[in-house]
Amino acid sequence: MPLDPVAERVHRAILRTWAETGRPPEPGDLDKVTAGSGRATRQVLDDLHEGDAIRLAPDGRIAVAYPFSAAPTRHRVRIGEATDVHAMCAIDALGISAMLGEDTRIDSVDATTGRDVTVTTVAGRATWHPSTAVVFIGADSGGGPSADCCCDYLNFFTDRSAAATWVAAHPEVPGEILDQAVAEDLGARLFGPLLPPTGVDDVGPRRTPPAGR
Repeated sequence: MPLDPVAERVHRAILRTWAETGRPPEPGDLDKVTAGSGRATRQVLDDLHEGDAIRLAPDGRIAVAYPFSAAPTRHRVRIGEATDVHAMCAIDALGISAMLGEDTRIDSVDATTGRDVTVTTVAGRATWHPSTAVVFIGADSGGGPSADCCCDYLNFFTDRSAAATWVAAHPEVPGEILDQAVAEDLGARLFGPLLPPTGVDDVGPRRTPPAGR
């Protein structure tokens, strides 16, 4: 989460635009957010990139704003009834509902078998299919931005056995297997705070959370 107020406003605007449209804003679209701040939009985006809140493509466009990915991933998320996005990893996908206060449906695949894994969240309550599904979280030892060192390794598996098989085949990626409740809680704790309640954010009103939040 950016600490600088201008960067925070830009970050929130990026997340809101992506959630509403299914794609990142163009850098020029954010000029209205930085207007009057004394800072150029490009400078703010570079700072967000440096802090790993977003990742910029070589052409300067926004490629990643965790939890969202501009490139297709194995984690597709439908927000509400209309917007489809791709999440960077399983935990990012699980955090979208808490971040936006929206119902979501995650469609992913087991990284070992290719079998479908879905997580449907309605009014804050998640239903997993298959009911035995789990999440593995880990990171390689290379370090660097999350997009490079860990996002590829945070995946859904149809059951603990499938996850353990993947872990055994990848000793270079230390981590742990999470049950559903722990994975949901981690996603909510990481991404829930990124967008404040209605009336607090000066970028724009937050969507009204569904009943049960």
